[in-house]
Amino acid sequence: MLEKLKVIIKKVLPHVDVDRVTEQTNLLTDLGFDSLALMMLSMEIEEAFQFRFTEFVRFETVGDVCGYLESRV
Repeated sequence: MLEKLKVIIKKVLPHVDVDRVTEQTNLLTDLGFDSLALMMLSMEIEEAFQFRFTEFVRFETVGDVCGYLESRV
């Protein structure tokens, strides 16, 4: 799941060195996500995994996103 998410992160923030991204990486402080980038991340996730977010989900780390996606698959 982490590797697939790294591809999505690279699409949203091309300047990020995804080789350094781990599950403990913080989306805001470590990667520099802002509200627009988080929205774009959500859209890319929906497209890649073929589902729609039906509720607000707060992601702080890459691991939070991975855990959520693993629970959906």
